[in-house]
Amino acid sequence: MGGYVNLAYDYPVLGAFWTIMWIFLWVMWIFLLFRVIVDIFRDDSLSGWAKTGWLVFTIVLPFLGVFVYVVARGKGMGKREQDHVKAKMDETDRYIRETVGATGPPSEVDQLEKLSQVRARGDLSEEEFRQAKEKVLHS
Repeated sequence: MGGYVNLAYDYPVLGAFWTIMWIFLWVMWIFLLFRVIVDIFRDDSLSGWAKTGWLVFTIVLPFLGVFVYVVARGKGMGKREQDHVKAKMDETDRYIRETVGATGPPSEVDQLEKLSQVRARGDLSEEEFRQAKEKVLHS
């Protein structure tokens, strides 16, 4: 029975705290690294050579590259992200308007044209046509 069992109380609470803290910081740095790389490609004000330089810098010296990029160009990152989100929202709104407009409720002109056709067939009396027309125009 000479085996040593590592129990939970053998790992101090402060040690667990620091382990969790380092894992959290590592995950946050990975997230920031990907945000920086996306921002490098999204930035239209950078030339191709500048994008290549920043990308090589963040890949060859990842910690230093990310921190220098955030210090040097961090203010613009938020603006570029907002512009990207706004462009996506505008595109979505335009698509929704086009889609709904094609299958949306008929306009007053369409409704009046349909009423005229029904009256021309003789399915509506003159009084019914007038009431339906008033309802369309005042709804």
